[in-house]
Amino acid sequence: MPAAFLGHGSPMNALEHNRFTDRWRAFGASVPRPRGIVVISAHWYVNLSAVTAMDRPKTIHDFYGFPDELFSVQYPAPGDRALAGEVAEVVKPTWTGLDHDSWGLDHGTWSVLVHAFPDADIPVVQLSINAEQPFEYHVELGARLAPLRQQGVLVIGSGNVVHNLRRIDWGQPDGGFAWAHRFDDAVRSNMASSPDDLAALRSHSDFGSAVPTPEHFIPLLYLAGLASAAGSTAEVLVDGCTYGSLSMTSYTLDATLPAVPHSGAGAAALPGPDLIPPDDTNA
Repeated sequence: MPAAFLGHGSPMNALEHNRFTDRWRAFGASVPRPRGIVVISAHWYVNLSAVTAMDRPKTIHDFYGFPDELFSVQYPAPGDRALAGEVAEVVKPTWTGLDHDSWGLDHGTWSVLVHAFPDADIPVVQLSINAEQPFEYHVELGARLAPLRQQGVLVIGSGNVVHNLRRIDWGQPDGGFAWAHRFDDAVRSNMASSPDDLAALRSHSDFGSAVPTPEHFIPLLYLAGLASAAGSTAEVLVDGCTYGSLSMTSYTLDATLPAVPHSGAGAAALPGPDLIPPDDTNA
C-alpha cells in the first residue's frame, strides 16, 4: 500500500477545489482500496502516544474564526477497534494507549480525507503525536508502522513542512518568503535522497522560521520513517507556498498517479486578520 504526507493548510481547503485538493483527490483515486487508514495529524499533539479506538469517531472542528459552513462539515467514517489494536501492537515496545472516547477525527484528518476519500466509507484511526519525544522517536515510530502497509493499511501524515502563522503575508496568496522556499527545497532534496536523515534539518538556518513549533512538521517524519523502512525515497505529489509562510508541499511513497488536469486555483485562505489573528485560528 502506498503512503503519503499531505500539506493540509487552511481548513477551508475542505470546502474548496484547487490544485492542491485536486492532487489529494487524485492520490486517493490511485491507491488500492485500503482496509483502513491511519492518520498522524498535526492537531493531535499531546504528551503521550495514543490511537483512537472508537467505532464512530466524531468529527472535531478544532479551529476558530471560520465560516459556519466549515463547522457544518461532517466526515462520518467508521473507526476500527481492531486496527487500533494492530497499531498499538506493531509499534511495541513503544507503549501506545487505546483512546475509546476522548478524541476523534480532527481537521488535519478530515480536511484532506473529504477530498482523497469523499465517500467516508473506509475505517480511519488517528495516531497521536507524542509532544514529549524528539524527532528521531517519530521517524522510528513511522518505520515501525511499515508492516501495516503490507496488510492493506494506508498511512497518511497531515501537517505542513513550513507553518508559521505569525508570519502570514496576505499579499502573497500564491507565494512564499525566500526562507520558506529555501527550507521547503531542503526538505524536498532530503526526501528524494535520504529521508532517514530528515530530523537533521533541525540545524538548517531557516528551521526556526519555518518550524517555530514542531507539530506540523512531525507528521512528515512518519513518512520519512516509512520510506527508510522500505529502503526508498518519497516523491512530490504537489508543491508550493501560500501566504508567505505556509508550504502546501505533499509527498507520496510508492504511489503511481496519472497526470490529471487541475483547477489552477491556489490554496484556501485563513480568516482575515480583522476577524482573528492567524495564530489564534489553530489552522
